[in-house]
Amino acid sequence: MNTYSRRQAMAAAAIASCYRRLGAATLSQVRLGVTTDEIDEDVLIAARFLREFGLEFAEIRSIWGKYNTEQPVAKVQEARQILDGAGIKTSVLGTAFFKIPLPPDTPQGRGTLDSQWALLDQSMERAKILGTDKIRIFAFIYKDKSDKSNGKDFARIIELVREAARRAKARDFRLALENVGGSYVSTGADSARLLKAVKHESLGLNWDPNNAGASGERAFPDGFRLLDPARIIHVHLRDYAPGPDGKVEWRAVGQGEFDNLGQIRALLKTGYKENFTLETHYRSPQGKAHATRTSLTALLKVIEQV
Repeated sequence: MNTYSRRQAMAAAAIASCYRRLGAATLSQVRLGVTTDEIDEDVLIAARFLREFGLEFAEIRSIWGKYNTEQPVAKVQEARQILDGAGIKTSVLGTAFFKIPLPPDTPQGRGTLDSQWALLDQSMERAKILGTDKIRIFAFIYKDKSDKSNGKDFARIIELVREAARRAKARDFRLALENVGGSYVSTGADSARLLKAVKHESLGLNWDPNNAGASGERAFPDGFRLLDPARIIHVHLRDYAPGPDGKVEWRAVGQGEFDNLGQIRALLKTGYKENFTLETHYRSPQGKAHATRTSLTALLKVIEQV
């Protein structure tokens, strides 16, 4: 074995020691749910699916074909009744708040921001109905990748995210900011930078290591090591791999390259007690319920190994 190979072996052994087996994990330790519209837009069908697998949590994003914030309050209340009847709790409300290009500081841009503040109000109203204090948000998307390094843009985003956290705090909600491709916050490094700048108790991270990986970062363990575990308040899980053209393709759990086992172990080692969501994204010719069933079955086997 040459020197480089020995170093690789030693590094692998160190990681294995750090994230050693914790003993068989249970669904009470890994508070796992699924994004319901990745099963079916019909909340009743999704709730039955979750109970079939013994899951007690759901992430609510789109219901009956529309974003929850686009549905009338009566439909959100109906969703709550269905979930309650199935013994399902809402872990986080998925919204598109701040998932827009950064508006310019102009009258038109300020009008766009007014619409976003109204969206946040709608999100908090629906989160209250669904019984969760967590709302998933974003940190704007850029028009050109070169914009991401614009210090003025990032400084403005910091101020806007801080204001969003202030508004959420006033109504006893927490904002779970998700890292996503095409955003000013797409990786663990980006997330760490923003969270360091906005040290607000109502702002945490919706850590999506697969989004970080798809954005070119070695999300686990490298990106994860940059994060303050205490600021992670929700986690998305799935799998991915580069396709034949080099572009990232979402895959069923276990059919890609992401280390879900290592990531879950590492989070539990830090004392993480918040929720995980399977956000399938993978598409099967047999439909999205089949795709989610495939990924969820594999993910539950991963959890058994934790």
